[in-house]
Amino acid sequence: MTIREHDLVVLTADIPAEGLELGDVGTVVLVHRADAGFEVEFATLAGETLVVVTVPADSIRPVGDNEIAHVRRVA
Repeated sequence: MTIREHDLVVLTADIPAEGLELGDVGTVVLVHRADAGFEVEFATLAGETLVVVTVPADSIRPVGDNEIAHVRRVA
């Protein structure tokens, strides 16, 4: 499946330097060349942006139609 701008994606690996964990959901805000990855915005459910980070293509996947969001607190 192709990932495009504005798609919701799921992290498939932790990004500890940014406080992000496997399973966190973000929104693609920019698609780089296929080998360079994606800019993904991670935000609270209230809409506050936590971080926008470059993520390699192998560290995200599209959100599935049969998935449900799970909540965790962030600092």
